[in-house]
Amino acid sequence: MTNALTFPIPSAVGSLESYIQSIKALPLLTPEEEHDYAMRLKHDNDVEAARMLVMSHLRVVVSIARGYLGYGLPQADLIQEGNIGLMKAVKRFDPDRGVRLVSFAVHWIKAEIHEFILRNWRLVKIATTKAQRKLFFNLRSLKQSLGTLNHDEVQTMARQLGVKPEEVVEMETRLTGKDINLEGNNSDEEDSFSPIAYLVDPNAEPAAKLEQEDTARRHSEGLSAALSSLDDRSRRIIEARWLQEDGGATLHELAAEYGVSAERIRQIEQKAMQKMKVLIGES
Repeated sequence: MTNALTFPIPSAVGSLESYIQSIKALPLLTPEEEHDYAMRLKHDNDVEAARMLVMSHLRVVVSIARGYLGYGLPQADLIQEGNIGLMKAVKRFDPDRGVRLVSFAVHWIKAEIHEFILRNWRLVKIATTKAQRKLFFNLRSLKQSLGTLNHDEVQTMARQLGVKPEEVVEMETRLTGKDINLEGNNSDEEDSFSPIAYLVDPNAEPAAKLEQEDTARRHSEGLSAALSSLDDRSRRIIEARWLQEDGGATLHELAAEYGVSAERIRQIEQKAMQKMKVLIGES
């Protein structure tokens, strides 16, 4: 379906601002229009109906993508990944369930953006557990100020997210760290300095460092490849259960989404996890 759809994307309209302005001009669909287009897509595989459903919700993707700007990734890339999630949601949307498309699509949009962040942001690659991912995606929203967390805030956040206090401190340190110019300011003044001159670690043996970096890279690539190997339903279940900022969907929620039993969702999840473990172990 995605190959046949045509709608504006950030890289095709000259600038991100132009893209945002262009989608703001797109009309919103009434509940009746949305239902009609969804029925045409479901029963007749009407590509034009799919295009209209996607177009009318592009502004939703922009709104969601703005919530992830703090991770240092280009907004245009976040939007395009969110658009992929939107198209997946449109393809799977069932108008007979009595819910609006926007409610159904939010989960798919966020899941696609989350995976993009996990693939591309180096600090996330250490967040290998569900609790660490939850901490990563919720730390900013739970902070009461822009300053450093105090002891009480660390303890409270650790309880809320189900992680150790030291994990909260470590993640905050990584997220708030700033880049510096190791080569200094190239000034000839006597009091000028270059941090690279004194940032010497006698324990930083090059071969060991390269081995560590190579291991981390292979683990990250293995996870991405393992996710890509799954069918759409299995991948959606893994993402909904393990890659959501709100702690993940329950088996019963996913069972309702797919019209099967919670036990069936558990079986699919277990089979997918086993397949991923094998692929990651081979990478």
